[in-house]
Amino acid sequence: MSRSIGLAHIIHHDDGTASGVCGIYTLQSAFQPIFAFKDGKLSVAAFEGLIRPFRDGEAQPPMSFFNTCPAADRLHIEALTRTLHLLNAGACLPQEASIFINFDPSVFTDRGIADKALREMRLVLHEAGIDPHRVVCEVTEQKSASQETLYNFVEALRGNGFRIAVDDFGAEESDINRIKELRPDIVKFDAQWIMQLMESGAGFALLTAMVASFEEQGIRTVFEGIEEGWQLELAEKSGASMVQGFALARPELAPTSFHVFGKDTQMPAAADNVGRAPALVQPSPRPARAFGRRVAQ
Repeated sequence: MSRSIGLAHIIHHDDGTASGVCGIYTLQSAFQPIFAFKDGKLSVAAFEGLIRPFRDGEAQPPMSFFNTCPAADRLHIEALTRTLHLLNAGACLPQEASIFINFDPSVFTDRGIADKALREMRLVLHEAGIDPHRVVCEVTEQKSASQETLYNFVEALRGNGFRIAVDDFGAEESDINRIKELRPDIVKFDAQWIMQLMESGAGFALLTAMVASFEEQGIRTVFEGIEEGWQLELAEKSGASMVQGFALARPELAPTSFHVFGKDTQMPAAADNVGRAPALVQPSPRPARAFGRRVAQ
């Protein structure tokens, strides 16, 4: 295989997994399950790839690593982390599971960069033995350096069989305009925004209306950052398609034990031992407003 920005800094291990090298850091993949609601049960539908940096064998906070990376290296790191997650997903995740991979729109500044990223993904998927239809490309909340380039890149991804998700809806640039422009298959709601909306009946009504609006357009929804049982109950009541968070499963480093989550694995949607939903919420339909923007406190 030809060497690429990502593959040139990948180390393959005997257990089939891979790690990355970025300066003084060693990078590993962690995967967190994403669960889908089905008939009152939760089934594992997908996994999100998350980077875990180490320095001299000691784990480092991911944001500390990313914040110390020079701007000139962001494109390199983008390719490296994406490559790492796809290789590890091919090595240790269930073959029927979808794989969510982040894309920072700020690094795609021209058509050449986008085309090269797409070529590298094809090479990596071939090596990992992953069908493009399993991959969900998450466009994160950062501002796009070139809206036209981002739009064309997303269309190229879609044309090659990848699915598109807009990440952290409700935060920064991830608003309703991005939804209209990119026409994603999936929208992931920002965890902090979800928490704010769930704290009141009016906020929950708005949240439910947004979910219904997306579902009518054929867009599936994911609620991120579910950490309490009552949040899980409200997510189910809102009509959300999928949920992700510590209340369900924490990320695990590759190789993971997540192979136990087969396509038929199910669990109760709302566990009694992790809290109950506040009694104040009795949602009723109401016109949606301020889509994709934070609600004032």
